[in-house]
Amino acid sequence: MSSIRSTVANGVGEIVLDRPSALNALDQSMIDDMFQVLQEWGDDDAVELVLVTSSSPRAFCAGGDIRAIREHALAGDAEAITRYFAGEYRLNQLIAEYPKPYVALIDGAAMGGGLGISVHGEIRVVTDKALIAMPETAIGFFPDVGATYFLPRLPEGVGLWLGLTGARIGGADALAVGLATHYVASEQLPAVAERIRSGAPLIEVLGDLPPAPGSELPLDKIAGYFELDCAPSTIIGGLSGSADEWAQEMLDLLSAASPTSLAVTGELIAAGAHSSLAQCLERELHAAEVITAGHDFAEGVRSVLVDKDRNPAFEPDRLDDVDGALVRRIVGD
Repeated sequence: MSSIRSTVANGVGEIVLDRPSALNALDQSMIDDMFQVLQEWGDDDAVELVLVTSSSPRAFCAGGDIRAIREHALAGDAEAITRYFAGEYRLNQLIAEYPKPYVALIDGAAMGGGLGISVHGEIRVVTDKALIAMPETAIGFFPDVGATYFLPRLPEGVGLWLGLTGARIGGADALAVGLATHYVASEQLPAVAERIRSGAPLIEVLGDLPPAPGSELPLDKIAGYFELDCAPSTIIGGLSGSADEWAQEMLDLLSAASPTSLAVTGELIAAGAHSSLAQCLERELHAAEVITAGHDFAEGVRSVLVDKDRNPAFEPDRLDDVDGALVRRIVGD
């Protein structure tokens, strides 16, 4: 049984993410089914617009099925890992190039893979209950699904900040930095969805949305500490030298991350700033194949998602001890 539902009515093709017990984490079948549906609708004159929604009140999509990837890694099933990420990244590319309006309604968590099936689309409507993050460094991985393309294109420092720390931001913040295009109160989202489903002109539906509240992100601090060309070690050094409470909170997030993941993420985001989405996804696929075979990925997922003790034993446990040759092998240089 598929964990997505698809319907076509009034010129609107709707995909409902329907794996609520896992907060719609994308498993292999969801990725494959979504790709097939979108590919068919791209050439279907009955579909003028694609709408992506969630059956869960708690999440749009909390990411990829990372537990399953860990199980494949522990079993040495590299083929299954490649199949998963290649399929997911192919879906991301399809969404980015989609020939029709693609609208994602984001209420609740949208992390990792959830951003991959939304941020690349034309319209991303978020709510006050939206929770946006790329938390991969805490599980010994890196921001993927084309994040190494879209993160460095956010306002100064924001992409590197989100990618390294895994910091969570709300809907108004996501709108302010460009991860979202529109904002609506959560209780009003069902009415917006119904108007879109009815075939009402999208420009009218979006034009009727009220102004979003202002963002409270400390953009000056983010730009100051997380300059795109700065290595993670330099960023940590700058934060360590500050008595600012926000800087100390960022240090706490970075200290919980895999040092190897921090080094890899810094390199991938820097490279992504000068690459196409296709180049980024190709680089990410190579990196995913290599990094999932390492110690930190299995350990990080164990700590955060399996045992949930939040006490990973990363190797090495200091950024200064990360093997530069390993980082280059993961990144593909």
